[in-house]
Amino acid sequence: MATFLYRVGRLAFRRRWYVALVWAAVLAAVGLGALRAPGAADEGFTMPGIESQKAFDLMEQRFPGATADGASARVVFIAPGGEKVTAAENKQAIEKAVTGLGDGTQVASAVDPFRAKTISKDGSTAFATVTYKVGADDLTDAGRTHLEHAIDQARDSGLTVEAGGSALAGNAGPGGTAEVIGVSIAAVVLLVTFGSLAAAGLPLLTALIGVGVSMASILALSQALGLSTTTGTLAMMLGLAVGIDYALFVVSRYREERAKGRAPKEAAGLAAGTAGSAVVFAGLTVVIALAGLAVVGIPMLTKMGLAAAGAVVVAVLIALTLVPAFLGFWPNAVLTRRARKSGRIEESDGDNGGSRWARFVLRRPLPVLLLGVVGLGALALPAAGLQLGMPGDEAKPTSTTERRAYDALAEGFGPGFNGPLTVVVDGRGAGDTKGAAGEIAREIGATKGVVSVSPARFNGAGDTAVFSVVPSTAPTDEKTKGLVTAIRDERPGIESATGASYEVTGTTAMNIDIAEKVQAALVPYLTVVVGLAIVLLLVVFRSLLVPLKAALGFLLSVLASLGAVVVVFQQGHGAQLFGVEQTGPIMSLMPIFLVGIVFGLAMDYEVFLVSRMREAYVHGESPAQAVTSGFRHSARVVVAAALIMIAVFAGFIGESDSMIKMIGFGLASAVLFDAFVVRMAIVPAVLALLGDKAWWLPKWLDRALPRVDVEGEALSRPEREPAPDPAPDLEPART
Repeated sequence: MATFLYRVGRLAFRRRWYVALVWAAVLAAVGLGALRAPGAADEGFTMPGIESQKAFDLMEQRFPGATADGASARVVFIAPGGEKVTAAENKQAIEKAVTGLGDGTQVASAVDPFRAKTISKDGSTAFATVTYKVGADDLTDAGRTHLEHAIDQARDSGLTVEAGGSALAGNAGPGGTAEVIGVSIAAVVLLVTFGSLAAAGLPLLTALIGVGVSMASILALSQALGLSTTTGTLAMMLGLAVGIDYALFVVSRYREERAKGRAPKEAAGLAAGTAGSAVVFAGLTVVIALAGLAVVGIPMLTKMGLAAAGAVVVAVLIALTLVPAFLGFWPNAVLTRRARKSGRIEESDGDNGGSRWARFVLRRPLPVLLLGVVGLGALALPAAGLQLGMPGDEAKPTSTTERRAYDALAEGFGPGFNGPLTVVVDGRGAGDTKGAAGEIAREIGATKGVVSVSPARFNGAGDTAVFSVVPSTAPTDEKTKGLVTAIRDERPGIESATGASYEVTGTTAMNIDIAEKVQAALVPYLTVVVGLAIVLLLVVFRSLLVPLKAALGFLLSVLASLGAVVVVFQQGHGAQLFGVEQTGPIMSLMPIFLVGIVFGLAMDYEVFLVSRMREAYVHGESPAQAVTSGFRHSARVVVAAALIMIAVFAGFIGESDSMIKMIGFGLASAVLFDAFVVRMAIVPAVLALLGDKAWWLPKWLDRALPRVDVEGEALSRPEREPAPDPAPDLEPART
């Protein structure tokens, strides 16, 4: 592996114009394809295998067109204090507002609350439902402006008017500010790390090129592969983060080899052969983690994972080819200003912050290990009370009209009104579908926790009925989950008595089912991903204990980050510090996101840091010396890489959307814990305690595993080392 990548690096350096032109051609080709490709279809969120999805599919089949994914808005009217919406003046203002709401070119209907009888019992609140002919993503700015204008006119009459629904959400999501913040902080970190504008700019430039290729490819293939508009979100975030990191490691190793007196082309080859080998296997661990998302069984998540894995592959290829090519164009520009001005390259005397930290840990490994494990273990404890769900409008800031509409409906109609359940009755097995549906509605209405049941609505064939059930508790309340379970538990007796079957769906039931499925898939997913990564790390490090230690450390950091998320977003401690206005359940996909993304990134740091230790060990150093050497060469770069990751993810904490904020916080805290506690403290402490045993491998397993030479051992042999290049522009000097 090292020898092959060494040749690739030298070839890319020598044929730099060809490499640059090839990547430019690839970027142009996929960019042109993206421009010509039809728009990506927004196919919505589906979760095969759960009851609520089966019921939704049955509704689409039996009620053609009735469940079309058109945008909707629910406009809430609240009478001034002490008045009722039924008062003549208020009623006239509401009717005028509903008429105005229905005049939009994209509006399908606007239902008058007085005709639909959607008025609270105390008469203080009413709401009108506005449905659109198009989905939320296809709703034009003019359509949203019309909605907002109608609401403003109604407010002028003295009514309090708020609105919620998908029509207002539209294309909500990170608007680019997070990426700008992350890249800006990454630039500062790189500049401080390298002390050179060129060295800091090169990883940023190549990462942006890689993200451009990846995103253009996703857009170009979106129609052919059925990718949705949200597929590329994860690919952009990870492609940017790992793209910077991988280029950072190659450039850092190049500078190190130049400091040893290597000619530029030779240094580029050695950087690709050593750091490049670590990049390949680090990238493989990320790809395994992302591709493993298919185990969960959510089509959208599978596509997001595969698209992000493709972005990581592009980042690896760019680090191995385009980075050495750019180094060929500017071989001395990435060096420090002192080296460029003096004309001499100085090699470090072997002592820096990384080596001093390593010696500190080596002198007291047990206290460091215990402190790290106990600290992360304490942070992980709140994860035991993790409550999964899908936060909605109730989690938005009170400054938003969606949140105020949610609160007004909960106050006027009860907390369960914001999350009604939908019951679908299949009467094909019953003689009297209407009678069976009525009996099922009565039985469910008598269930504890049910406030009301709507009249049943039948399809054209008369063999299927749909009615709504309003719980007494809020959508994210654990009691609502218990109610859904109770209604489903009553099914065998009711079905045997009526001859008809029924299923429970709706947004609330869907979120409950998703949470349960994700929890059930978490252990199989962990088993597959961690198992494959352990095998991969066995090949890389040729050690039995190092991969196991890496996996256990990762689990500790993920559990600690989940605990931190629970403390802030579920329990509310320190919530104001991060702009969290409403606590509630943790997003259902959060554990899967954390496990998948952070596992790959954690293994990045493990491979980069421990591969340098392994390299020193196989070259004859003692276990303790190898740990110190690994930290001397890699600690500064690993710290910089981790800070860049944290900056990229932490930028999303500033977003207003609670789910994006939660993902940013969880990923940033996980990288913080894993890089600075697990990899920088627990790993050297464990290796110090194990000594030579850390690198032990049974002889039979040693013979069975393929040899990939990640350490570049073959490159250090005199008979394999190529003749040096002509003298570089700068003369090396030893200090």
